[in-house]
Amino acid sequence: MTVLSTLAPVPADEIFALNRAYANDDYPKKVSLGVGVYRTDDGKPWPLPVVREAEKRLLADDNLFRHEYTAIEGDVPFLELARDLMFGFDVKDTSDKVKATKGRIGSVQAVAGTGANHLGALFLSHLMKPKNVWLSNPSWANHLTIWELAGVPRKTYPYYKAATRSFDFEGMMSTLEAEAQQGDVILLHACAHNPTGLDPNKEQWKAIADLCERKKLFPFFDSAYQGFASGSADEDAWAVRYFLNEKPQMEMCVAQSFSKNFGLYGQRVGAFHYVLNDGAQNLRDIVVNNLCHFIRGEYSMGPTGGCSIVKKVLTDDELTAQWHEDLKVMSSRIRSMRQALYNELIKLETPGTWRHIVEQNGMFSYTGLTPSQVYALKDKYHIYLLKSGRALSAAVMSEKNVTYVAQAINDVVRNVN
Repeated sequence: MTVLSTLAPVPADEIFALNRAYANDDYPKKVSLGVGVYRTDDGKPWPLPVVREAEKRLLADDNLFRHEYTAIEGDVPFLELARDLMFGFDVKDTSDKVKATKGRIGSVQAVAGTGANHLGALFLSHLMKPKNVWLSNPSWANHLTIWELAGVPRKTYPYYKAATRSFDFEGMMSTLEAEAQQGDVILLHACAHNPTGLDPNKEQWKAIADLCERKKLFPFFDSAYQGFASGSADEDAWAVRYFLNEKPQMEMCVAQSFSKNFGLYGQRVGAFHYVLNDGAQNLRDIVVNNLCHFIRGEYSMGPTGGCSIVKKVLTDDELTAQWHEDLKVMSSRIRSMRQALYNELIKLETPGTWRHIVEQNGMFSYTGLTPSQVYALKDKYHIYLLKSGRALSAAVMSEKNVTYVAQAINDVVRNVN
């Protein structure tokens, strides 16, 4: 008798299961619209030109220490660069105000955005012991798993208004106002909300910050798409920087990923930042010390390969400028594919409203298709979307398949409930 005789199977991860089904499909016109990666118009991966150049330079450097251990908190120069990119610090600004603000932030390296989210959830669940974590409905599916494993009860606030396919700001605010309790964590997507592609505007972000401050909620930002959504790293970090600078007495944290904006999906490059309130700078090292305790017991330290690439790019003005251009290439192609799909659907006079496709931003578009329609797309047209989120990845559409995708959507909308 095994001690695991009562072990129940866990449902397969939908994204990876979808990718596997797509890979096993030999239909020549198949399309995968659920995968969260950027593809060229030929449907191929696009290692960023700046990343390729950084790799060449790193190889030429032949640093004998490149495979050595780092500190438990990670590569410290990388962490400073990641922090400055996230929070908008100018390395040349050495004013007392900037020093004091930097002193509020404790940073550690994480295993990409997922690892940063997990580390933050673990840290808060053990040390802050929140009664609840509030997640948007819908949210990235892995948020549910991460907070479940951290043992924190999950609640949801309205986010997507199906009738208008828009951001439900009123529903979000009224629910949090009525039900959120002091000390609860609220998970916020910094930009390019996954899976809806809908973000608050700046005035709405200000109202959300005011609510968090007044009700003493703890904001937890997930920043997976900085620079990838709009093409501007500054614009995509606006909300995080507003909370930091305009609410100095409010603590928060940020999970930062470099998977999308550097195309380093498999390198697992990320950082976790804990922001103390102004006046608590003396606790920063203690925060980092406690985070390192969790890191040591899990993975000892973050991987160095990918962070060395990021560090190489962000410490060279020429490479940094090239990176910003690469971001514009990716974000502009995604926007053009959104527009192309919208144009095709309008041309076909597909029933319903489709304006949301071009009004949403970032990698994903919440189509509004029903689960039955999603199944029909897969079974009849070999087009793969997530059945739960109905999220379409604009980053993998191309001029070669957008007409086919639009025709398939038009057919299922007309004929499948």
